[in-house]
Amino acid sequence: MKFEPLNLSKIKTYPLKERKNKVKIKDFINLNLFYKDFLSYLSSLPSILAANDLKEVVNLIFKAYEHKKPVILAMGAHVIKCGLSPLIIELMKKGIVTAIALNGAGAIHDFEISLIGETSEDVAENITSGVFGMAEESTQLLNEAISNCLGKKLGLGQVIAEKIEVLDNPYKEYSILYQGFKLQIPVTIHVAIGTDIIHQHKNCNGAALGEGSLHDFKIFARQITKLGDGGVYLNIGSAVILPEVFLKALTVARNLGYQVNNFTTINLDKESHYRPRVNVVQRPTQEGGKGYSLIGHHEIMIPLLARAVLEKIALS
Repeated sequence: MKFEPLNLSKIKTYPLKERKNKVKIKDFINLNLFYKDFLSYLSSLPSILAANDLKEVVNLIFKAYEHKKPVILAMGAHVIKCGLSPLIIELMKKGIVTAIALNGAGAIHDFEISLIGETSEDVAENITSGVFGMAEESTQLLNEAISNCLGKKLGLGQVIAEKIEVLDNPYKEYSILYQGFKLQIPVTIHVAIGTDIIHQHKNCNGAALGEGSLHDFKIFARQITKLGDGGVYLNIGSAVILPEVFLKALTVARNLGYQVNNFTTINLDKESHYRPRVNVVQRPTQEGGKGYSLIGHHEIMIPLLARAVLEKIALS
């Protein structure tokens, strides 16, 4: 049996230069700029894929700052555990970050840092002996602070910051919650019951915890109402809780008649997750604005982004 091959002799071709190409030499890394100042280094990066996104994000944050639009930062606890609190605080002091949202774990790590200058226990080691989450000071003091939310229309962020101030924690300058309190920048905390070590203890008041978190949600939603026409929202290292909180707060803002459109959303994490992709990057900006996803480790990406923005502002 013989199988007849297709005759390719009449294939039509066209000149290479007439083809639409996605990669061009003008977009290659620029070594002349690579060795100069940091912004020149950033400009030297290829204008391709994530490098181009990074440059756009830097410009959008700068424009938000320049036009006094919000730059809201939602953070998972890992940002604090990566040693980046001083940099986040610097962005707050410089007036770049205008509001911060934390999950419950973020608040705990922030408080522990302010108290003893250390945080993040060895879960694998402590879970086997039943002592995971059983550090006395963290649970006792935080639950005491949270009990002040009950019936007082106070958010978790405020009562924990006030607790840090009253105790005069020795490392409070490293606390995002405390610095937000001093700078009058809202730092809100959004919890899910049962997810944090302080929920394991008898002095945890569920009513106070819920009331404080709900109050913080309303404060957060107020900040979201200001995002339209140039604001920037960053979700860093939260795969579930904060993307869901953001989507609900955005819905509330639009339901109440606020025109929250034409803004920028950025998800920054070491890997891609479903909820940040759809609830931060895609859905909120589908009728105006743009969403970005930057993948990389926090301890590399956040300093890179922050340095670029700070230098751009310094040179403006």
